[in-house]
Amino acid sequence: MSEALLVRFAARVAAGIDSPVGAAYARLPTRAGRGPLLDLAQAAPAYPPAPEVVEHVTAVAHDPRGAAYAAQAGLGHLREAFAADLVEDYGGGRLESDDVVVTAGCNQAFCLVAATLTEPGDEVVTPRPVYFNHEMWLRMHGVVPVIAEPGPDLVLRAADVEPLITDRTRAVVVVTPGNPTGVVVPPDELAALAALARRHDLALVLDETYRSFRDDPAPPHRLFADPDWRDTVVSLHSFSKDLALPGYRVGAVVGAPELRRDVMKLLDCVAIGAPRIGQEAAWAGLTKARDWRAERAAEVAGRRAAFTTTLAERPGGVEVLTCGGFFAWVRHPFDRPTPDVVADLLTEQDVLVMPGTDFQSRDDGTMRVSVGNLGLEALDDLAERLTTFGSGR
Repeated sequence: MSEALLVRFAARVAAGIDSPVGAAYARLPTRAGRGPLLDLAQAAPAYPPAPEVVEHVTAVAHDPRGAAYAAQAGLGHLREAFAADLVEDYGGGRLESDDVVVTAGCNQAFCLVAATLTEPGDEVVTPRPVYFNHEMWLRMHGVVPVIAEPGPDLVLRAADVEPLITDRTRAVVVVTPGNPTGVVVPPDELAALAALARRHDLALVLDETYRSFRDDPAPPHRLFADPDWRDTVVSLHSFSKDLALPGYRVGAVVGAPELRRDVMKLLDCVAIGAPRIGQEAAWAGLTKARDWRAERAAEVAGRRAAFTTTLAERPGGVEVLTCGGFFAWVRHPFDRPTPDVVADLLTEQDVLVMPGTDFQSRDDGTMRVSVGNLGLEALDDLAERLTTFGSGR
């Protein structure tokens, strides 16, 4: 046995949980191996990037300047294209390229914004179930996540948040469409949350990673139409899902000049700026693959609908509570701890999902299923495996 390390570690980081996604994939050696793995854990697209994106990235790789630093706030042509994309998707609004800072993914965008807005001892309100990386970052930096309890539909409302606000509250964080639930917060509820945040001098931080995967074609919200939106709203985005670029690590912060300035101070220390090649890939996806992007979003919508219908036809099995964005939030029927059920699904049926206990302190039998990963050809296979699993309990 090796001697104990003499160096000291930051207590808050050491006390933090390990990555739940990493823990899920660490269980793979225990799987049954009787059939192909149905990987429904991580929210990574099952399809590759558009051919136009691959072609552009290849050209950039051959360009003598293709590996050079980009401007710290991001490539100008990407920021312009993204601002235009947002204006179109949100039905107009007062939003320009200067409102955007490009980051190395949406997780980094959240971490930089949270570090800009909070100090140790501050509080951030976020709904249950909570996206675990948000909670991990806050706790490891001494910020207290205050968990709001939404209603049965799991939509966070201003009335759920207001009683939780104290003089230490600095922000309200909402993921919409949700992770892990897929729940979409309606525009009027987002407007009410923004009004609440403004009354209390707070930031409303919207993680809109899955905005392209909504069933309703109407704008996600109208917050950008308010000329004073920058006083309150911070919008976070990812190009990983709708452009199938998870490994390129590119996302964005949209917010006020003062916030962007402090975000870039932090960004300069941790990454200088987002990788140029990922930014070029995102630009190509936004400008050259619009039809492809819409087709993939429709494809995922079809997977959500088929998943919900198929599981509803299997009485006595898994119950679909919500399904939206990239995820289904489901409940198993077994009188056992959910982590044990998830482990047995892998070892007996080669199905990898995440237990709801990764997203909340209570165990109410819920699990997150990344429906965006599930091809229609595998849906009947999944249903059969779940039926077989249930009949053996």
